[in-house]
Amino acid sequence: MGHGSTIEWTQSTWNPVTGCTKISPGCKHCYAERLAKRLQAMGQRHYENGFAVTLHEDALRIPLSWTKPQMVFVNSMSDLFHERVPESFIQRVFAVMRQASQHTFQILTKRSARLERLRIDWPTNVWVGVSVETKDYLFRIDPLRNVPAGVRFVSFEPLLGPLGRINLEGIDWAIVGGESGPGARPMQSEWVIEIREQCLAANVAFFFKQWGGVNKKKAGRVLDGRTWDEMPHALPQELATP
Repeated sequence: MGHGSTIEWTQSTWNPVTGCTKISPGCKHCYAERLAKRLQAMGQRHYENGFAVTLHEDALRIPLSWTKPQMVFVNSMSDLFHERVPESFIQRVFAVMRQASQHTFQILTKRSARLERLRIDWPTNVWVGVSVETKDYLFRIDPLRNVPAGVRFVSFEPLLGPLGRINLEGIDWAIVGGESGPGARPMQSEWVIEIREQCLAANVAFFFKQWGGVNKKKAGRVLDGRTWDEMPHALPQELATP
């Protein structure tokens, strides 16, 4: 339930929770759902429930066994702030992250209202972000601004349309990426450039993850002749190259 990752902006993943439910257009072709069903068919015991929300007690302490500092994406196969994850379990996940202070943990959610509502003692080594796929979901950023995390970020992935003006106040990092895999919906370069220009003007680190498409490796991740791998200034020196 914890292993190295090919996700461009992190190094490892840790899944004390698996499974989720769809709440917005970005969820339509969920890669985690596809993978969970594949692992279920293979008989992987942590996915015997498929993509139903499932807590994994045996995975809670995994990061404590990793001695080398690394960037860790928390719940790449779920959403920690899903309504079916008890607050008591969320607090236990935070207790582990607090104890494993050698790592930097990244949490991403579409449920920003619950994120804002819960009373959490935020460790300095935990970053938190929200996903925004169209302008109809820019509202998710507002609750994020009120969360006292050391780094607040927004993942515009899969980016499904132009966003227009974005209020980036209080935001440290933006990730942009197109949808990938079967049925991938196309992303226009103008949408990406519009976000990049706003990030540059607001001094927000900009990370372009991918163009996406059915063959994301072929499409690559070059934008205007270069890759964009900016990270927040709070990144520890030993993790400067994820």
